[in-house]
Amino acid sequence: MPTTTTVDSIDAKILAALTEEPRATVIALADKTRLSRNTVQARLGELEKQGALHSFEHRIDPGALGYPLTASIPTSVIQRKLGQIADALDGVPEVAEVHGLSGVADLLVHVVARDADDLYRIAGRILDIDGVEQTTTSLVMRKLVDYRVTPLLTPLANSS
Repeated sequence: MPTTTTVDSIDAKILAALTEEPRATVIALADKTRLSRNTVQARLGELEKQGALHSFEHRIDPGALGYPLTASIPTSVIQRKLGQIADALDGVPEVAEVHGLSGVADLLVHVVARDADDLYRIAGRILDIDGVEQTTTSLVMRKLVDYRVTPLLTPLANSS
């Protein structure tokens, strides 16, 4: 679920500094942003609590864990079984992320796999979930633009 938090220019400065140096301490972020340590600490805590900061997991490359293949699986489901399907997908370790969609497919399931045979097994496991009607598996050949928010943060951070 997207966060309803609106980041202001002070939050944006902190997040931009954190993006530049993800392992920075609160004191280092305070120095970089010219804010007090207490302000940085409080703002980071509030951003985490409100869901504006996500988990560290986004930075771990599945390939380093032995899962070099990534695939997207648009999935059509029986809507009234959506909760059960989401729970079942959550139980598949190779499912990295699931988005609910509008349009032709109901869900977009992102998975990782060890190889083509493993991907075939995972896709079959998803198709076997009660309420899943149809899947189409597309192998990700190359990531052309990595996940990013810096282009959104920069203008906001510079607005004050």
